[in-house]
Amino acid sequence: MTLSDAVAHLSPERWAQANRLLIRKALAEFAHERLFSPESIGDDRYVVRSDDGTVEYRFTARRLRLDHWQVFPESITRHRDGTELPLHALEFFIELKESLGLSDSILPVYLEEISSTLSGTCYKLTKPAVPAAELARADFQAIETGMTEGHPCFVANNGRLGFGVHEYLSYAPETASPVRLVWLAAHRSRAAFTAGVGLDYESLLRSELGEETLKRFSGTLTDQGLDPDDYLLIPVHPWQWWNKLSVTFAAEVAQRHLVCLGEGDDEYLAQQSIRTFFNTSDPAKHYVKTALSVINMGFMRGLSAAYMKATPAINDWLAGLVENDEVLKSTGLSIIRERAAVGYRHLEYEAATDRYSPYRKMLAALWRESPVPSLQEGERLATMASLLHTDREGASFAGALIEQSGLTPAEWLRPYLRAYLTPLLHSFYAYDLVFMPHGENVILVLKDGVVQRAVFKDIAEEIAVMDPDAVLPPVVERIRVEVPEDMKLLSIFTDVFDCFFRFLAANLVTEGVLDEDTFWRAVADCVREYQGSRPELADRFRQYDMFAPEFGLSCLNRLQLRNNEQMVDLADPSGALQLVGDLKNPIAGL
Repeated sequence: MTLSDAVAHLSPERWAQANRLLIRKALAEFAHERLFSPESIGDDRYVVRSDDGTVEYRFTARRLRLDHWQVFPESITRHRDGTELPLHALEFFIELKESLGLSDSILPVYLEEISSTLSGTCYKLTKPAVPAAELARADFQAIETGMTEGHPCFVANNGRLGFGVHEYLSYAPETASPVRLVWLAAHRSRAAFTAGVGLDYESLLRSELGEETLKRFSGTLTDQGLDPDDYLLIPVHPWQWWNKLSVTFAAEVAQRHLVCLGEGDDEYLAQQSIRTFFNTSDPAKHYVKTALSVINMGFMRGLSAAYMKATPAINDWLAGLVENDEVLKSTGLSIIRERAAVGYRHLEYEAATDRYSPYRKMLAALWRESPVPSLQEGERLATMASLLHTDREGASFAGALIEQSGLTPAEWLRPYLRAYLTPLLHSFYAYDLVFMPHGENVILVLKDGVVQRAVFKDIAEEIAVMDPDAVLPPVVERIRVEVPEDMKLLSIFTDVFDCFFRFLAANLVTEGVLDEDTFWRAVADCVREYQGSRPELADRFRQYDMFAPEFGLSCLNRLQLRNNEQMVDLADPSGALQLVGDLKNPIAGL
């Protein structure tokens, strides 16, 4: 690849389209989060003015439930002193920085994330336009790498600060570039391996790497006069080796606490979460999740060695709970367990930092089960994020599945909601247990376009038990969190209703697949059906009312605009929420 080839996607035409799409999203989501209030100028036309009042953004939008702004990108125009100006996303944020609460220190870094997001969109615009109907029949990884939007709420959702353009082309999920992981040998005096029940280090590594590769790695150690039994093997993201570990951990390498063994033989594809890899050489093998010291959507995407220690036990605990609960089993819910984890402690960085420091999250990995072996005849997999995907003609992936199924939209929603929403409701009401069930953390099992069941993933870092009196095994204790009573149900209202269903409903309504009443009535029916089946939980249903008239508006962009490197205090996640007024509950009264 030549120097100019690396930026061939950055053409004036694609840049203009990317800017239009990003400003559309910014107008929609910032209006939703009430960072500004678009002024109606009639006929579904609105205007947003810059902080100094000299620039106007005019656009057409349809307003839907949950105060959703469906802004039509081609309708957006920008004006100053009666003159129409080209759309320029970076200038948009500068013109509105006071409204958006962007400090002088955050603004340039946020603009860098916006630039990276725009660049990623330009790359996606170079790919062949795959119709939603075609993608809906594609295989699991074609769907995974075919997603174009990223997180539906965050405007700067593909920042990936730390990637150069060649690394973007090598490691971004949408580029679908095969990746081979780097393997390090880590001295046991500073590394720890833990595994779930029925799994040990030797059998895992033998099944993942094979005898030949293990023999090669062992020879690399013995050739340096080192004893392989003194080391644990850790898979590493190539970017992490080249950019962090080989420099930031130079002392560890020099002292042979860490030894680079080279690449493994299997090829992987980066998933939507960017630091997790799916094995394409053998899809039945484990996913590998790696530490990646890149800033993306409000966090450095590292992995904590301390957190990894308890990860397999937390997964075993949750798997046992699911297996022994008749409601969860009846929905078909499964989890893909994080079966094993390995972490490395850099003692000097630990001595210099607190436990939340990114310096403690530079070298760790986990192995997560693949959902592929669980498939039955005729079943396929799709990330749930795909339900929010629309193609370049505006056709939705969800609409294509409904068409494929031959069902009415209401009939199609019923098994989907039972597979996805019912387990979340039951976990909350029966166990005070909540997930982080966004589209990237859920895999749907499909047959003939119909959802058969859901697979939840990213367990140990994302689940929480909010009951202060719950009896938990000591090794699982870290998942207990303190959440104020009036905020507990936001785990469903925010994460499911506002951050997922809001977009799914809007896409289907805009496409003309269904109307809002049909969508939200299906959600209400699912809630009622579940509650009717568990009369023993009636007091809990009254205490935490899914049909309450309103719930708090929790704003994700406000968090990132305030601090785009650490948007939530991990010691007090609920205390960090940005709540701004209320939203009308779309199922109240249905």
